[in-house]
Amino acid sequence: MSTAILWLRRDLRLADNPALHAALAAHARVLPVYIHAPEEEAPWQPGAASRWWLHHSLAALDADLRARGAVLHITRGPSLTALLRLIAGSGADAVYWSRQYEPAALARDRGIKDALRAHGIAAHSSNAALLFEPWQVATGEGAPYRVFTPFWRAVGARLRPVDPLPAPARIAGGAVPGSLALADLGLLPRIRWDAGMRDTWRPGEAGAQGLLDDFLDVAVGAYQAQRDVPAAAGTSRLSPHLHFGEIGPRQILSRLCARAGGHGACLAHAGIAHFLRELGWREFSHHLLYHFPHTAQQNLNAQFDAFPWREPDTEILRRWQRGRTGIPIVDAGMRELWHTGWMHNRVRMIVASLLTKNLRTHWLHGARWFWDTLVDADLANNTLGWQWSAGCGADAAPYFRIFSPVAQSARFDAAGAYIRRWVPELRAAEPPLLIEPWRDTALLARSGYPPPVVDLAASRGDALAAYRQMRAGAGC
Repeated sequence: MSTAILWLRRDLRLADNPALHAALAAHARVLPVYIHAPEEEAPWQPGAASRWWLHHSLAALDADLRARGAVLHITRGPSLTALLRLIAGSGADAVYWSRQYEPAALARDRGIKDALRAHGIAAHSSNAALLFEPWQVATGEGAPYRVFTPFWRAVGARLRPVDPLPAPARIAGGAVPGSLALADLGLLPRIRWDAGMRDTWRPGEAGAQGLLDDFLDVAVGAYQAQRDVPAAAGTSRLSPHLHFGEIGPRQILSRLCARAGGHGACLAHAGIAHFLRELGWREFSHHLLYHFPHTAQQNLNAQFDAFPWREPDTEILRRWQRGRTGIPIVDAGMRELWHTGWMHNRVRMIVASLLTKNLRTHWLHGARWFWDTLVDADLANNTLGWQWSAGCGADAAPYFRIFSPVAQSARFDAAGAYIRRWVPELRAAEPPLLIEPWRDTALLARSGYPPPVVDLAASRGDALAAYRQMRAGAGC
């Protein structure tokens, strides 16, 4: 009886899982395996919020597998050692997995594929995470893209929905000695700070499909108008499910086009077209990280290697992290992040702009904090987002873009619903004091809300001067 190992990583779903589909088509038995080896992802091992999500996602996947006659085998790494041990214990002659594109994962997987084949074991990898793999999209000269708009134009011309693969009704698996209990991995926090995340999220494939259903039924029609309003339920919130592979972009594209009435109607629908563009940014982030792997730690735009970042003030950085900057829209976002493990994308840009431009703190300090606290912490997306905000990433003319928290609040949270939700000290205040409470020292004294950590106007001028100095030094 031919046996294969399905090595599950961040493809924690049964529907539209090409590696699972290929293994079932070629083998009588398929053993689903999760190998816990976070050290192999160094220096970007999963943070605390990601570990929380992973625990619950693995539990959901195991339940789905058991309903189909299989179980999830859990073990610890190193990954190659674990796979060879499982092969010896099960008699498997092939290993299947879904590709990852982060630098450390790429190097590991290439080495494992070579080692397995040297042992006479077939090794097969598939794309389960992207619409197009990073090497499939290139400029006319065969180079990688560095700017989003031409990248998305090239992708959009090739974008076509395909029918996702169905989840199997049965999986003939079997037990392998030595499987760990999920609790043995120690993914959950010892001090239970996760109540907000438990109230907010439902990790797993069913939770992802439920969110997609809600988005299609409620929000997609107004997505273009509502996506930037943090107090509105105007976004899909699918990002953590996409990161852990509980749903794939092909499934989303197929559902969107089916809802619109076909491919052409899909692209003509304003809400759907804008949402597809956001999926395009996710594709672009993986394209950049694959072709420029150094950018997880270093600037894409090398001119910024000479930028005069300030040494971070420990107290100010802590106030930013905990939502005590004295700037309400920033504090609302940072508190939402701390409580739920997620932050609205518009607010992510605002808090990142404050840190990297007004406070002139290196973007890696923000990237590391997001990495530990976001349930959707994804190396490609996190890197692109922070470098875009800092001005050193994939952007044609970033140096003058400094978000005003006051203007952003007035435009996207004019009634103050988002600030009131997350900054209850100011709940009784009305705009404009809700947006700029420092204009009334009595309000600060009554509420206990702190004064701002930085003068927004003066720090904006300082940042622009620093950018001009850097560009002049580079001869721009």
